[in-house]
Amino acid sequence: MVSTTIELRNVQGTQAAMGWAGGHTVVVDRPDGKAGGKGLGFNGGQLLALAIGGCFCNDLRYVADAMGVPLGKIAVSVTIELEGAPLLTTGATMMVSCEALDGSDPEAIIERARATCMVSNSLRAGIPVTIRSVS
Repeated sequence: MVSTTIELRNVQGTQAAMGWAGGHTVVVDRPDGKAGGKGLGFNGGQLLALAIGGCFCNDLRYVADAMGVPLGKIAVSVTIELEGAPLLTTGATMMVSCEALDGSDPEAIIERARATCMVSNSLRAGIPVTIRSVS
């Protein structure tokens, strides 16, 4: 089994959090004026949409590389639907286009990426999330 761990800590002087994995960082915050937020970073819904789309962008590259097809432009747009109290994501729609530089139809690359994309496939499968308090 492979695992990945990220860390988050509050950003001194703000109510935002800084998250990191290895040498990569991201700021997480609420919109300005919401529960002390200042809009300094992404909110949870935006991060979820970025995870869905970002993983798919990477998988397009992995699949294209395995197929020996160089890719040019990639454009991915993810819209998530939110409802309820507490607020839940009830659906996500991803729009994808990519350019195969060898002139081939990129649909086969998109289909293989759809079949192998870790984030979207994990969400579809309904992964368990455990939350534990640490003293």
